[in-house]
Amino acid sequence: MTRDELNMRYPWMRDTELFNHANGGGWVEKPDRIDPEAFIAGDALVYGNARVSGNAQVYGNARVSGDARVYGDARVSGDARVYGNARVSGDAQVYGNARVYGNARVYGDARVSGNAQVSGDARVYGTPWMISLGRHTIVKCDGDVICIGCHVNTLSVWLDKYEAVGRMEGYTPEDIAHYGAVLRMLEQLIK
Repeated sequence: MTRDELNMRYPWMRDTELFNHANGGGWVEKPDRIDPEAFIAGDALVYGNARVSGNAQVYGNARVSGDARVYGDARVSGDARVYGNARVSGDAQVYGNARVYGNARVYGDARVSGNAQVSGDARVYGTPWMISLGRHTIVKCDGDVICIGCHVNTLSVWLDKYEAVGRMEGYTPEDIAHYGAVLRMLEQLIK
């Protein structure tokens, strides 16, 4: 992407000095915050106080910003966004339209994808199960911890409260029934 194309796509960055990263040619605001071996490519954009280090990769239309960190062998790609004080590390991957923000941590072999959002103080690690349904992705994290949208509960709490949470979030009765069916399926798989 040329600087003119970048200005058209992100007009709010027009007055920000940006550089092409030597390893991949993606756009960075502060080259000294990006390790030379890190791969920033395509239309990717790393700005603010964000850091990318180690063998980490940011590519596609991905953006890393704020005080976020991407390191180790982690990858952020597609239209994914990592921002705030979030951390993505190890062999973790964030891709698709996924968002990781706040103080969230994604690490190990974790995969966050689709329209999933990991936020607040959430931790996603290992290889969680992810099921994209309707408005929010269901993510089975550690043990019996289940994340749906920005709500995090144990499976037993979800089974008791999914209908009330669904109504509070404005889900249709059909959506609530679908989420309930998936939660009951997870209950059988976890046993």
